[in-house]
Amino acid sequence: MIEMGEKRRPELLIPASSLEVLKTAAVFGADAVYIGGEAFGLRAKAKNFSAQDMRDGIEFAHERGVKVYVTVNILAHNADLPGVEEYLKELKEWKPDALIIADPAVFMLAKEICPEIERHISTQANNTNYGTYRFWWELGAKRVVSARELSLKEIKEIRGHIPKEMEIESFVHGAMCISYSGRCLLSNFFTGRDANHGACTHPCRWKYAVVEETRPGEYLPVYENERGTYIFNSKDLCMIEHIPEMIDAGIDSFKIEGRMKTALYVAAAARTYRKAIDDYLESPEKYKENMPWYLSQISNCTYRQFTTGFYFGKPNEESQIYDRNTYVKEYTYLGSVGEVKDGACRIEQRNKFSVGEKIEIMKPDGRNLLTTVKSITNDEGARQESAPHPKQVLYVELTEEAEVYDILRRREPAASL
Repeated sequence: MIEMGEKRRPELLIPASSLEVLKTAAVFGADAVYIGGEAFGLRAKAKNFSAQDMRDGIEFAHERGVKVYVTVNILAHNADLPGVEEYLKELKEWKPDALIIADPAVFMLAKEICPEIERHISTQANNTNYGTYRFWWELGAKRVVSARELSLKEIKEIRGHIPKEMEIESFVHGAMCISYSGRCLLSNFFTGRDANHGACTHPCRWKYAVVEETRPGEYLPVYENERGTYIFNSKDLCMIEHIPEMIDAGIDSFKIEGRMKTALYVAAAARTYRKAIDDYLESPEKYKENMPWYLSQISNCTYRQFTTGFYFGKPNEESQIYDRNTYVKEYTYLGSVGEVKDGACRIEQRNKFSVGEKIEIMKPDGRNLLTTVKSITNDEGARQESAPHPKQVLYVELTEEAEVYDILRRREPAASL
């Protein structure tokens, strides 16, 4: 990593659920992206990458100086190991910059099969002390992802007890898991879908009630408020106001959560954190002055309400758990500009919009241009007044100029779903 005096220049690490989202992350400010293949990662419900998409994504990122890390972070059973071995042989050919691993068996296979690819230790491995970091370093790991239960004070202490060359990666933004380092059995118990194999159904977001043993079916009145009780449900992490403290703790990589999120979420998170990090490294005063902009832009991501998690000590109930499981949604994602042809933007439409509607063009440089939809044409050349069919390929003419990789979005009048 690059150093600035005694401070490390942090990497901005962005999630990508698909090739389209990887390209968005790279263009909107990521230093690195992390992705999953079609197996052996912990986001089985994400779109994930086919073999060809992964090769194309790695090539696209590397052409722009952006690194790619691939998740191979399941907790493997015996039956998984032969498949993992074959997958690692494929990854050796595709040349990602690092593999994110939780299981010691997978780690040793990676060390044997593709030793030239860096090995990073997933947060799933319960990395809560400097002894654990040194253990992985001595086995050949380059980086460890800190457990989400750690405070900044603990991370700073870890930094003081590990080799200077070893890297610490920590989450700065996104959904928080209620379970210890994300290792959960609730999903498997309720639905038979194993969270530790990438099939989590997110039962922590469900609504719960209390039933007394001798009165089955009678729900006792335990309420946080009139909406009900979501006793496992956490707010989303947001550390945009605490970049200085994160850098001071010695963190090398600022990680955004969200490998199941849209290109709009990724663009908003990448662009906002990119500017906040760069502004602070240029001038702490500039960072403070621009804080209103960061806060306004980061709220463009879909989120549940924000918290600083465990970074400043154990959170109390009010700051960590809250009273509903709905998202706050200020913008709707319409599509990413794939090309501009004869003044029209080619998009694969994601949500409905119509001719005459006012929408926004979201640009990597921080600008948000209000524009009007002048016309919509399908890929057969027929005009249409609206775009009601998701994933339809359309050519959209706008009153303002859009460029390839710009995001089209619509501001919603309501603040939440």
